[in-house]
Amino acid sequence: MYREETLSCVDCNTSFPFTVSEQEFFASKGFTNKPSRCADCRAARKAQRGEGGGSSYSRGGSGGGGGYGGGQREMFEAICSTCGKTATVPFKPRGDKPVYCRDCFKPQQSYR
Repeated sequence: MYREETLSCVDCNTSFPFTVSEQEFFASKGFTNKPSRCADCRAARKAQRGEGGGSSYSRGGSGGGGGYGGGQREMFEAICSTCGKTATVPFKPRGDKPVYCRDCFKPQQSYR
């Protein structure tokens, strides 16, 4: 049903094999598109997103990465809406909602 194909990476234009076992894996996961990046570019892209390295399906692994414990979280500075101190928060303030420093945020949690 499947046969090995040679694909071209969209990032580096290197040819890479799309093996029968990889095609079977893709089908078992319900993926309908072929991979567009070689293993090296996939690993680099994952590392850039903080999801760990390597390609799980080219190694025959069970996946992983993404989510908790990944990389350093980007932090943003804002002015606390209550006390006016500078606060460091894990999201980019948009200006349409109040932002609180750690000390002023604690009392706000009891209202939730």
